Amino acid sequence: MRHSYRSLREFEALRMLIATGTATAAARRLGISQSAVSRAVAQLETRLGQVLFERRQGRMSPTAEALALNEGLTPLFDSLARIDSGQWSATTTAPLRLVAPPTIAHQFLAARIASFQKAHPGQKVTFEIQTGDEVLAGVADQRHDIGITDLSAEHAGVKFEPFFRTQAVCIFAKGSPLTKLKTISIQNLADQPLVVVTRRHRVRSIIEGMFASAGIEPRIVTETATSVALVELVRRGLGCAILNPFPVANGLDPSVEMRLLQPGFRYQTCFITSAAKPLPALGRTFIRHVRQNLGKYPYCVSC
Repeated sequence: MRHSYRSLREFEALRMLIATGTATAAARRLGISQSAVSRAVAQLETRLGQVLFERRQGRMSPTAEALALNEGLTPLFDSLARIDSGQWSATTTAPLRLVAPPTIAHQFLAARIASFQKAHPGQKVTFEIQTGDEVLAGVADQRHDIGITDLSAEHAGVKFEPFFRTQAVCIFAKGSPLTKLKTISIQNLADQPLVVVTRRHRVRSIIEGMFASAGIEPRIVTETATSVALVELVRRGLGCAILNPFPVANGLDPSVEMRLLQPGFRYQTCFITSAAKPLPALGRTFIRHVRQNLGKYPYCVSC
């Protein structure tokens, strides 16, 4: 490695001396001393066993061997210049393919996609909205580059990168008897009408398990598919609900109140990427952009 580094410095001195004609000018362009240029060229001549320069009227004239060597070095230094300018990174015209479940898609991700594309004009993005299980399957099958979900699951085909951790909350309309409580327990919900997510959501089984452990039969009045719908039904006085505060807690209607569920359970919102295929550079840039523009959400802690 040291020998390669020394050779590169010698080659730089050779090329600059050919370009400028004097050791003084070459040293100034390289930001080193004149003696360092002379020494590098002398070492190169010794190592190659060739005379590379002849002194003529105060200038260093390259020999035919020096010119041939310089021509051979051109592709190497062109490659180094591309690396230095960042042109070495993989480029693609393919769009970045994103997917998320409805609540995260509408109330969080859409705004980050818009700001990302304003910061990176010309970059194409496709954005699909699917269920949590479909998000996992789509990323595992490489139909999507990045998914975002709070689905708690294990899947050999994907990698999880958490960016928000939250604790389950209970929401209810103002005027509810629950308003006077600082935290909500399952026992507090024994006689309350409950709006819940449908059984295809894994969190539904967690909620039912908590009621079963407390020996309480939940008073389920309505089932719905998204947290946005839960909030709207609660706002209209249909009952209370247990949900992930991210991202619905930000900008919650004043007519709806929120309390931590104690003891409760935690959500972890993650970026999901393929375990079998490296994420493209555009995808890494997008994740970095989202992390830098998370915003503040009640009951949420960034990872």
